[in-house]
Amino acid sequence: MYQLAFSFDDFLANYWQKKPTIIKGGFKNFIDPISPDELAGLAMEEEVDSRYIEINGDQWEAKHGPLNFDNVPEDHWSFIVQAVNHWHEGAAQLVTPFRQLPGWLFDDLMISYSTPGGGVGPHIDQYDVFIIQGSGKRHWRVGDKRDDYEEICRHPALRQIVGFDPIIDDEIEAGDILYIPPGFPHDGYAVETSMSFSIGYRSPKQQELLSSFADFVIEHDLGDVHHHNPDMKARTRNGAIEECDFEQLTSMMRELLDQPEQLKSWLGTYLTQNRHDLDVPDETDEWQVEDVINELQQGSVLKRLGGLRTSYYPDNLHTVYIHGENYELTAEASELTPLLCDLESFEANTLKGLLQNPEAMIFLTDLVNQGYWYFAE
Repeated sequence: MYQLAFSFDDFLANYWQKKPTIIKGGFKNFIDPISPDELAGLAMEEEVDSRYIEINGDQWEAKHGPLNFDNVPEDHWSFIVQAVNHWHEGAAQLVTPFRQLPGWLFDDLMISYSTPGGGVGPHIDQYDVFIIQGSGKRHWRVGDKRDDYEEICRHPALRQIVGFDPIIDDEIEAGDILYIPPGFPHDGYAVETSMSFSIGYRSPKQQELLSSFADFVIEHDLGDVHHHNPDMKARTRNGAIEECDFEQLTSMMRELLDQPEQLKSWLGTYLTQNRHDLDVPDETDEWQVEDVINELQQGSVLKRLGGLRTSYYPDNLHTVYIHGENYELTAEASELTPLLCDLESFEANTLKGLLQNPEAMIFLTDLVNQGYWYFAE
């Protein structure tokens, strides 16, 4: 199990969304959780998001997966696989130490393999990222946050900038962690063949929230109310939108937002939607409630599917949000909610009296049959 070798509270106080930093030895005795061959195997799969980037002098080549690795050069190339935590159980364990941050902020674990000189060029991301250096060494430059960096198109699939003056210019090795907040330009290249593991946190934009809520309003037929003004007075300015019109119409819009229960329902489903495919089995054996109970009583561990997003509101355990859907639980079964959302796995001792709760076990069995939870081998 991976453990951070630094105080996360101190990190949040001094660096989180404030400034970039390198944490030397952030993981002690770090060992790659996945081999290059395993990562390459994932990159060759249709349902897995991957990219290949090659540098040849001033020329950049990039392509999206599924990839093959025929006729690759000796050096100056990389390949990247997104959401590896969805597909590789060992790699997913690297996410666990970072569960001190809200689960709804977490995006995915991205892993890159680079030959000497390989990289993606100078660029800016709009999310928080912890880049954990695995095997090999990598040189990183990070610039200050500004609004006037010039973009350059060296390849249509790469969004790069011209360059920047570094405030960090250093080499990192196995177990070191580079943290970069949103908006800080950075550029890294492999000093030697290496693996890098990026834990990304992506917060939603205002426009994304507004667009999603508008879809929710339409889908649930909310706000189907016309504007009425029975106290209308005769006007001399026919073409004018008077201040009273503006106030009445914007008030109608605000009324939609002034419904906490509707907002909570929408936000719970929105924040548990996933941008990447899950490794849900196409066909699973149908579990019966008694089978699940027996398996747990025999000491088996029930694990949540890698990358599955779950959330709840602490003041309402009766509703649990899983993979963009909301499930309503009875009072007797609601004790299951925090276990499903706060824990990556649990066993019979964790469930305690819930094993004797028919409604809780029926719901848990349904989640197992959907492939969202599974028994670890």
